[in-house]
Amino acid sequence: MTQTMNQTVVMTGATRGIGRVAAQRLLTRQPGTHLVLLSRGDATDVVADLQKTGGTVSAIPTDLASLHSVYEAAATVAHRCGAGDLPPLGAVVCNAGVQHTSTLVETVDGFEATFAVNVLANHILFRTLHQHVRPGGRVVVTVSDTHVGDLRHNLGMVPGPRWLPTDILAHTGAFSPPGRTRAGRTAYSTSKLAAIYLLHEYARRFPTGPAVYGYNPGLVPGTGLTRDADVLSRFAMRWLMPALTVSPLATTSAKAGALLAEAVVGDIPAPSGAYIDRDHVADSSPESYDPDRERQLWDAVEHLTTPFMHQEDNT
Repeated sequence: MTQTMNQTVVMTGATRGIGRVAAQRLLTRQPGTHLVLLSRGDATDVVADLQKTGGTVSAIPTDLASLHSVYEAAATVAHRCGAGDLPPLGAVVCNAGVQHTSTLVETVDGFEATFAVNVLANHILFRTLHQHVRPGGRVVVTVSDTHVGDLRHNLGMVPGPRWLPTDILAHTGAFSPPGRTRAGRTAYSTSKLAAIYLLHEYARRFPTGPAVYGYNPGLVPGTGLTRDADVLSRFAMRWLMPALTVSPLATTSAKAGALLAEAVVGDIPAPSGAYIDRDHVADSSPESYDPDRERQLWDAVEHLTTPFMHQEDNT
């Protein structure tokens, strides 16, 4: 059923792939939405195209590989919602993610880029905005079944996660040999495991809301996630893997984007902290349920991100 409630939805990774589809669906489903895109590049054309769908769309320039940039964008949203320049904040959608072909890509802040974008940036968005989300609102983070690590979930393309102390994961060279594609992909699957750990911890620490969810789209051929991969991998993702979308092994961008929108608007009933596997709630991997790791990761990530946020936002 179409909803007309005026609200703000903040979204990363909405300029292409499943995020673009999800953004269109959200605006169609909730015409009263003001969709705020956090986007590194010029989003003028994307904003104009999305506004044809309905609702209102604006963009805040944001480099997810710069934690100060992420904080400034989130603080801008919080200020504008508080001042009444934006409708009440209804949802935060952390859809953007990166996968590199090594563990040697370093951000301006000195962190390994995969961990910085897939974990630290999302944490700053949550910590800055969670207290501004209206009652009944939700935070949805796009995760990945690569965190499971078996053949059925990754088709042998991505190694399973290897958990290490956070200070090691957050910096370059965590996996050996650090300059190889396998190391970069291990960093990716491990970052997605970390994201699930934090979702569990968010649900535990903030039981009164906002509700938090991990959304797994499954294998989605044709996205930009492998744009930095080797030639063979790019060829396979573009020309071979799309054939798998007729099977349960893969999902089209259109379907994955539509399901992401459903997770955001609440069509898929789920308790806070749940793992939404495409169109239903499921258990994530056995390894992903570890209260000690979840608490330790929270403490470490709080320590790493606090210097990039004003003290009054770290309550």
